[in-house]
Amino acid sequence: MRISASVRSFLLGLAISLVVLASFVAGGLADRVFVIKPLDMFAPRFGSGNTPKDSSSLGQLIDIGGSHSIPDVVEAASQSVVTVSIKKQQRVLSPSVNSIFGFSFGQTELKEVERDIGTGFIVGTNLIVTNKHVVSDGSASYKVIDSQDKEYEVGKIYRDPINDLAILEVKGLPNVALPLGDSNTIRVGESVIAIGTALGEFRHTVTTGVISGLGRGIEAGDGFSRIETLEGVIQTDAAINPGNSGGPLLNAQGQVVGVNVAVTAGAQNIGFAIPINVVKASITNFNETGQFDRPFLGVSYRPISEQAALFNDVPQGAYLIEVRPDASAGQAGLQAGDIITAIDGELVKDQELAVVLNKKRIGEVITVRYWRDGQFEEVKITLQAPQQ
Repeated sequence: MRISASVRSFLLGLAISLVVLASFVAGGLADRVFVIKPLDMFAPRFGSGNTPKDSSSLGQLIDIGGSHSIPDVVEAASQSVVTVSIKKQQRVLSPSVNSIFGFSFGQTELKEVERDIGTGFIVGTNLIVTNKHVVSDGSASYKVIDSQDKEYEVGKIYRDPINDLAILEVKGLPNVALPLGDSNTIRVGESVIAIGTALGEFRHTVTTGVISGLGRGIEAGDGFSRIETLEGVIQTDAAINPGNSGGPLLNAQGQVVGVNVAVTAGAQNIGFAIPINVVKASITNFNETGQFDRPFLGVSYRPISEQAALFNDVPQGAYLIEVRPDASAGQAGLQAGDIITAIDGELVKDQELAVVLNKKRIGEVITVRYWRDGQFEEVKITLQAPQQ
């Protein structure tokens, strides 16, 4: 008996459907019952198993490529972030059972006090970056505690006399330096992540936000130490609390773009960070000289943006707010109100004045181009060491 063409087509379609259905059923049984993923053996899915969850550092995570979630970045970065703790002799009120309040006022005793005061992060073999004001007490001793609560004694402390930065030499640290980004390329609105010891109590606290401003000049502290005057800092709405000072400000790719440094008194949702390019210049200088021997120009300034320059009909550059008469700039004749536009031909508008100066050395003679009273002038300045 001959089978018509239409019947053959129907039977062929039915057979294919049965094969497909059987494949789905077999695949489901293999996945759910036997936990076997046959397709993944031949064609692994992108992102399903190629990215190791236990990357040993942020650098390795970034090298893998692709986008990473905030938890992925935080998990990889946290092993490179440490808490800075201080230990010092301090007079405290001594308890007394004779006082109705439990203390006898006027009686004190000398005790050793230890507490968490800030944050730092690993930037090289046995080297940690933090803020200078975090480790400003020369009579105290310091230690750092990693994410596994392992403690390390701080050996040497190198304090930057110009920027609010310090490098701690700590033996035995894991070699998991955080990758440093480029703060010259960041933009307002970029997402950022801050990690630190909030309030000097809650270690490895994570906050997120965006960059809300660039090139700020502030007078701020972290609530634990004296006020610092800072110029050209990054403003962010990621919560930065007392104790966060010295911790990293990370971008969405997991690169450090700033060092969290300060909160302003009475401000809501505003924190500040030192641009990482300033830090990189400090680290380079330290690696070359073994100390912070950078020159001191002796000026306070505010960067002039392109928009502000056009609006006020002045050039872009560093507007001098104050000039110390006994420092390099003052001795060379620079005055408050001058606008430094270039140093040795390098335009200041393209980067911060501090970044340009970080490349110079004490005793070096530089040519400073500046704008005063509607015209450009140049002056030779011999850079001096910071005055103590």
